[in-house]
Amino acid sequence: MAKIKITQTKSKIGSTQRQKKTLQALGLKKTNSSAEHEATPQVLGMVNKVRHLVDVKEI
Repeated sequence: MAKIKITQTKSKIGSTQRQKKTLQALGLKKTNSSAEHEATPQVLGMVNKVRHLVDVKEI
């Protein structure tokens, strides 16, 4: 599996509770924080839910 680096680029203020929990589950706590994950279908689905708040790069 490929690895991806997820970086939170925008604030979660004003987001729904579901989006906030998704960011927390991805390991993103603050703006500009990053986390690395395997590119599994579950993780890609989570990233898709918050795609307007994050930036994704393949490692």
